[in-house]
Amino acid sequence: MKVAATEIFAPQAKKIPVHLEKHGDVRTDNYFWMRERENPEVLDYLTKENMYNDQMTAHTKKLQEDLFQEVKARIKEDDSSVPYKLNGYWYITRFEKGKDYPIYSRKKESLDAPEEILFDVNEMAKGHDYYRLSGLSISPDNKLVSYAVDTVSRRKYTIYIKNLETGEIYPEKIKNTTGGATWANDNKTLFYARKDEETLRSDKIYKHKLGTRSKDDKLVFFETDDTFHTYVYKSKSRRYIIIGSDSTLTSEYRFIAADDPDGEIHLVQPRIRGVEYSIAHYRDCFYIMTNMDGATNFKLMKAPVHSPGMENWEEVIPHRKEVLLEDIDLFRDYLVVSERSDGLNKIHIRRWDGTDSYFLPFDNETYTAFTGANPDFDTEILRYTYNSLTTPTQVVDFNMRTREKEIKKELEVLGGKFQKENYISDRIWATAQDGTRVPITLVHRKGLEKDGSNPVLLYAYGSYGSTIDPYFSNVRLSLLDRGFIFAIAHVRGGEYLGRQWYDDGKLLKKKNTFSDFIDCTLHLINENYTSPEHMYASGGSAGGLLMGVVANWAPQLYKGIIATVPFVDVVTTMLDENIPLTTGEYDEWGNPNDPEFYFYMKSYSPYDNVSAQNYPNMLVTTGLHDSQVQYWEPAKWVAKLRELKTNSNKLLFHTNMEAGHGGASGRFEALREVAEEYAFLLDLEGITE
Repeated sequence: MKVAATEIFAPQAKKIPVHLEKHGDVRTDNYFWMRERENPEVLDYLTKENMYNDQMTAHTKKLQEDLFQEVKARIKEDDSSVPYKLNGYWYITRFEKGKDYPIYSRKKESLDAPEEILFDVNEMAKGHDYYRLSGLSISPDNKLVSYAVDTVSRRKYTIYIKNLETGEIYPEKIKNTTGGATWANDNKTLFYARKDEETLRSDKIYKHKLGTRSKDDKLVFFETDDTFHTYVYKSKSRRYIIIGSDSTLTSEYRFIAADDPDGEIHLVQPRIRGVEYSIAHYRDCFYIMTNMDGATNFKLMKAPVHSPGMENWEEVIPHRKEVLLEDIDLFRDYLVVSERSDGLNKIHIRRWDGTDSYFLPFDNETYTAFTGANPDFDTEILRYTYNSLTTPTQVVDFNMRTREKEIKKELEVLGGKFQKENYISDRIWATAQDGTRVPITLVHRKGLEKDGSNPVLLYAYGSYGSTIDPYFSNVRLSLLDRGFIFAIAHVRGGEYLGRQWYDDGKLLKKKNTFSDFIDCTLHLINENYTSPEHMYASGGSAGGLLMGVVANWAPQLYKGIIATVPFVDVVTTMLDENIPLTTGEYDEWGNPNDPEFYFYMKSYSPYDNVSAQNYPNMLVTTGLHDSQVQYWEPAKWVAKLRELKTNSNKLLFHTNMEAGHGGASGRFEALREVAEEYAFLLDLEGITE
């Protein structure tokens, strides 16, 4: 007798209507109860969704494992960073074969000197499902290191101090910090930022004296405005401890002499709403990048350290309408300016004495270049990183005087199969609904025919002015080698085409981000790269919001969508000032306590706009301990999609019960999450191996 196959049923979450009223508008949330993190029913629901996901993907488990092993095999396991020199020591991060975590070490003066192990994170991580070491800070006398540990993935770090001469870890533990810390020049005073317990906003700067209890630490600065966060670091010149305070649109800086940590705190320039600036110290001046006086793409100013207020700012590099000033690096003889024009990274090198000025030469349209670790002030060597969609990452040392470059390292793609000549990258332009041209960078194998049959994975982020540059990925090769085109939509909301590109994709212009992505999709379809039967979309966090909107607005264009840690319950989250990050994001999304912003964000919020319609196949992932997008946003969204969607396409939801916003902590364990996503795509394409 033939036994019938067991039918797999999707979890059905219970409905407990909660009526949320604002501005006379009532929203009914049937799944509000999922916010109760400690509620056994919530954990039971997440567990059932994980079980359903396992059942629905059981036939791809071998493919997932094969993908994991394939990707892992391309990665050099016994790898190390390019050493950099700081204060008499060469610092190195390396990995050993078969181990998931880094080993931090250093060598005194010469790379031929004996290796001194600072931390073997593989040993430290034993017994932990999640382990993250962060914020290493060496004291000026090279004898102590402060470091921070998070074992939950909620980005609440505990700072410890280790004696590098004796190996002793001191008894003091500084809890609930951002992880970063910086030493004053007395080798015994440590400055750090502490977080609010509930909102996780970094709102206080403390100083800790070596050998004292953390509860006796002195409060140095308290950021009372709940739309700002604060942080602390040391200037590259090592002369000043800098305290920064930022919101989305406004910034403010203070400084303390590093030689006098108990001395006076000086204010650079009091905050002015809408004025952003950042500071770097050189000789007797602060160099200040700012958007003051309508400098949308920023300009460079300088002011004397003894009187750094705006009234004394003097222009060094003027504002340019077509060029975004992104960063500066200061050296004894050189000013290095990182800028962006027409979407492309440019690195401009200028001698302070005016005798030389030139750009580093880069020769295609789909590359990424940025300055790297340059902690040494007194050098003529600039370290920068270069890669493209087809060129593995290179770390380059460039002599700014002789213009000679030395590739210190190129990412090795193991296995012998990768040849960069087998791949083609390109930049094309879509036309948005309002006539704006939106760039798309893409990569695929040579020989591809534009016949509408190619699977395309289109990725975007599109928020906070964060630019997704075209970057090399040896992981992505597993898709390209199976016939996929990978594309990045440089939608408004990022800064790919300058600061105005960001301004045109936030607040009451946020919908441009979403419509740009859909228009990029239509362009790829209309140009015969692909068709809706082979079109896929992916995004995470704020990019997951983008995925939620396009799933509601244009579900017919996509065969499948991957949304990782998606921010999808926009209105409810932005109305809850106790949720981490909310108040600091009003200038990005708007404050829904204002009716205009409330109704605008409600009109696109994915959760509020799920409707009875067909939806693409979808894979949604989250982490139970996520501090940035709380797990309940995707959980509620999936439950509502299950309730209302009208077709039988797959809806898979996977919660990592040990991780947060960044996923798994181990070097290779994170690849299993990628393998899961790739197997989802390949399965929909009918590719089984």
